[in-house]
Amino acid sequence: MKPLRVAAIVEGHGEVKALPILIQRIAREWDKEQTVVVDQPYRVPASSLKKDGVLEGYIELAARKLGGKGGILVLLDCDWDDGCPRFDGPAWLERVRRARPNMPISLVFAYKEYEAWFIAAAESIRGRCGLSKTLEPPPNPEQIRGAKEWLSNHMPANRPYSQTMDQPALTRIIDLQAARRADSFDKCYREITALLNRLRVE
Repeated sequence: MKPLRVAAIVEGHGEVKALPILIQRIAREWDKEQTVVVDQPYRVPASSLKKDGVLEGYIELAARKLGGKGGILVLLDCDWDDGCPRFDGPAWLERVRRARPNMPISLVFAYKEYEAWFIAAAESIRGRCGLSKTLEPPPNPEQIRGAKEWLSNHMPANRPYSQTMDQPALTRIIDLQAARRADSFDKCYREITALLNRLRVE
């Protein structure tokens, strides 16, 4: 089978390394025989992406790097005041699709942070990266404001959570199906598999 290629746009330093790992893991669950190549994501602060033309410019940059052959995934934390993927998503999705209507593009909001997905599957990361061996997922992990701080609070006092080190490491070991308890991760999982399906068909 011909390799499928994906470019990505993220806002955090941790996601630059973590998102390609996540895409590859989901791709293996989707079809372990299919080769998926993930380019290093472009990192752009959300404050910049909110400005007219900035997100669109990076979509164009990613499309050119792909040579027009592949798909693009945009992953952002929906952590601003009153932010909600259900209400904010359609306008952002319209922007990315209008920027490159001829390419498969998916948009995913982590609500409120990527790290909430780790908390949703807390039992699968017990004792890893310094986390407590008795870690349990709270009832509503996506309602936690400060998921990074939550993780730090369950680590030794001299070992706070590190985006650049822990986010990729935990992405490698998290139970993906358990993480789907978080609605935004379930959406992410479905969006990535849908994107891969579209790339295979096209």
